[in-house]
Amino acid sequence: MIRVDLRSDTVTHPSPEMRTAMYEAELGDDVYGDDPTVNELQQRAADMLGKEAGLFVSSGTQGNLVSVLAQAQRGDEVLVGDQCHIMNSEAGGTMVLGSVVLYPIKTDDFGFLEPNLIQEAVKPRDYHKPPTRLLTIENTHNGSSGRALSPEQMKAMADAGHEKDLNVHLDGARLFNAAVALGVPVSELTENVDTATFCLSKGLSCPIGSIVVGSKDFIEEADRWRKMLGSGMRQVGIVAAAGLVALDSMIDRLQEDHDSARHIASRMADMKGISVDPEHIQTNIIRFGVPEHTGDQIAARMKEEGVYINAGDSDLRIVTHYGVSSEDYEFTISALDKVMKEIAS
Repeated sequence: MIRVDLRSDTVTHPSPEMRTAMYEAELGDDVYGDDPTVNELQQRAADMLGKEAGLFVSSGTQGNLVSVLAQAQRGDEVLVGDQCHIMNSEAGGTMVLGSVVLYPIKTDDFGFLEPNLIQEAVKPRDYHKPPTRLLTIENTHNGSSGRALSPEQMKAMADAGHEKDLNVHLDGARLFNAAVALGVPVSELTENVDTATFCLSKGLSCPIGSIVVGSKDFIEEADRWRKMLGSGMRQVGIVAAAGLVALDSMIDRLQEDHDSARHIASRMADMKGISVDPEHIQTNIIRFGVPEHTGDQIAARMKEEGVYINAGDSDLRIVTHYGVSSEDYEFTISALDKVMKEIAS
């Protein structure tokens, strides 16, 4: 029996307050623009991130997809970090459905793209090469154990793109984790980008959905792409209601997840066979190394002990989130210690 599921913060369940709000939500037909609850959520999200308008989409992947398709045409080039989610974990949608070219830029250990590398990657006007139109950046950075990039880092990357006449899109799936970790308003992390997404269904604990924000013209185009992708939704206020609750009451509690992640990492650092730097853990993601070819075995044994974690050959991931108690985390630490001792013997 699984007691603790730490594969992702996507496994969170809506809070009791969210369930009540969903039941009582005022509804309309969103395809006609008549759902008052989703309209309120979209505008509130846009205001929080300092943009003109917002759009509710089914997932973070769809949010990134409509954002890219609304800003880059077939045959255009989009600059991405080589460790980014858009390139590595979104089924190649931008390339398959948008026929855009993704050009990877080396990402440092903290999820940052050096401005000089961004500018060097922009193609000169040459009909032999795809025209570079868009830069995408990620905050927090999943592949870098959820590192939070500062407003200064965000500005440096965005400025590098804008100086080359590129639009800049932010994949902010866990953007509110970054804002909480850094102690800054979320708008300080978005003020220098043109468009941004954030997920409601991760640390904010909603059952469904993400939000895309940007200018009104951009949102109109993103909405057209959303419809084309089959995601024109009707009485969507029933899930948007949970998003309103999340923006009111679930942001500050993200600090609890960050504290739990650092606690777990500090205990893991003492376990033989585990490579992890607790000082590197800034938000709610712990990526840790184990001996080569043992990752899947460790994850399987953890499942037998009652704990789900993300598997890999020698790289595993734990994500802390709403709905997990301190006792559950201690149970996880004990189970992992037991399993690692077995592996070492």
